[in-house]
Amino acid sequence: MGVSAEHAILMDADSGRVLYEKDADTESLIASTTKIMTALVVAEQCNVLDRMEIPPEAVGIEGSSMYLQAGEVLTVQELLYGLMLQSGNDAAVALAIYCGGTVEGFVELMNDKARQLGLEHTHFENPNGLDSPDHHSTARDMAKLTAYAMKNEIFAKTVSTKSIRVGSRSLTNHNKLLWRFDGADGVKTGYTKAAGRILVSSALRDGRRLVAVTINAPDDWNDHTRLLEYGFSQYETRLLVTRGQTLGSRAVVSGERETVPLVAGESFSYPVAQGERLELSFGGMGFVYAPVEAGQAAGYAHILLEGVPVGKVPVYYGESSPLEPVPVKKNLFQRIFGGGQ
Repeated sequence: MGVSAEHAILMDADSGRVLYEKDADTESLIASTTKIMTALVVAEQCNVLDRMEIPPEAVGIEGSSMYLQAGEVLTVQELLYGLMLQSGNDAAVALAIYCGGTVEGFVELMNDKARQLGLEHTHFENPNGLDSPDHHSTARDMAKLTAYAMKNEIFAKTVSTKSIRVGSRSLTNHNKLLWRFDGADGVKTGYTKAAGRILVSSALRDGRRLVAVTINAPDDWNDHTRLLEYGFSQYETRLLVTRGQTLGSRAVVSGERETVPLVAGESFSYPVAQGERLELSFGGMGFVYAPVEAGQAAGYAHILLEGVPVGKVPVYYGESSPLEPVPVKKNLFQRIFGGGQ
């Protein structure tokens, strides 16, 4: 499958499985898709019902704007709409100052969150995405960030909103996929001359979420349509293991029972394509010494896709196997004259 993007990735949000990638680990400018992290940090750190006064420092910021006025009072949620629908660079600065004390303090929170999420190739210099030499991410990191962010109800509600009024302002989401693609529910556009066209999208169908990221993509809307349709049509999430399911057995040494069943402690689902082969592997020794108690932890069952580990579930013993009784040895008198049990 071809895409116009220089860098691209398609990820199953719940499992983290990558369904398609193209040079997804090259560090690149990310323009206004930076605001995904800005919105996430605000949603996690601040009360979105708070009302705040717009500081002078947030007025007249270069680039896209919601045209804030100094002294104007808006809620944090209203500014989030201005940030994610209108892509307001001024909203980003206002929120950063309110939630982080200073823009610099807020950027530290952004980078702290990136480290927590394991985004190894991501670093932020500002909350709005204006080009800066050390402000970068990758397609893979942005997909991981978005998959996490969409679990936040405030974030998800904000980025899925098509249009809304904020005071006298009428805001319309720049993300055309919300109208064009069945199931689209986010996330953010971005553009600078140096970065090119950048798009991060999310779509939900039948309870399954896919996240797509393209960087420097001249035909990004069609790229995302193709990527998302490919993911939904070529892969399906299968329930591979059900909690309580017997997955196998383990031999018992010196036990009344020679084997005990191994039972799954959790369910496990994973996106698979037609014809892909899945199997289970149990770690550790192939036996256990008696006594064994039903419900006792028995390690993990590893799920392998075409021989590659993709997950694991805890297992426990489904039945007990006490120590086998030791035969009582007869003494010499009993052996000669009989008696005893």
